[in-house]
Amino acid sequence: MKKILIYLSIAIITISCSPVEEDSAIVEENRYPDQESWNTEIVLTKDGQKRAIVLAKHLTKYNDESVVILDEKVDVDFFDEEQSHLSHLKSHKARVDERTNDLLAQGNVVVVSDSGVTLSTEELRWDHKRERIISDVFITLVSENDTLTGIGFESDSDLRNWIIDKPSGVTDRKLK
Repeated sequence: MKKILIYLSIAIITISCSPVEEDSAIVEENRYPDQESWNTEIVLTKDGQKRAIVLAKHLTKYNDESVVILDEKVDVDFFDEEQSHLSHLKSHKARVDERTNDLLAQGNVVVVSDSGVTLSTEELRWDHKRERIISDVFITLVSENDTLTGIGFESDSDLRNWIIDKPSGVTDRKLK
């Protein structure tokens, strides 16, 4: 019995003296952004002409990453080659890839085109090079005559020429 108590005591002392690994979540919390700003505006251009203006309540940027994080109330206005307004996007948060100027919007994303079409989803990408709005998740598209849903979507920035994957919905259009 004494031997068991001695071995147990040695085991407890050994365990209590072993080094404690830092929790990676705690280390991550101590990481501070290199840049941080509030009520920020970013202009995304193509060939020197604005294609999107991004407004956000809060922005963070880390120099070792090529991503700008917008994490409060994001508003984006999209423009065509003549810099005419096409559509407006709202989301809870977004990320802009500084290498490509692509934007990933997340959280209650709503895009309203100037022609009156409304797209709702939880996540979408704006491909800056192709000037396309893309979503791989559930979407709802509402126009004057249609309410369509689907999983997967691609369109131009003004929501005029779109494709819905796995579509379903209702329409007021008459069959010809």
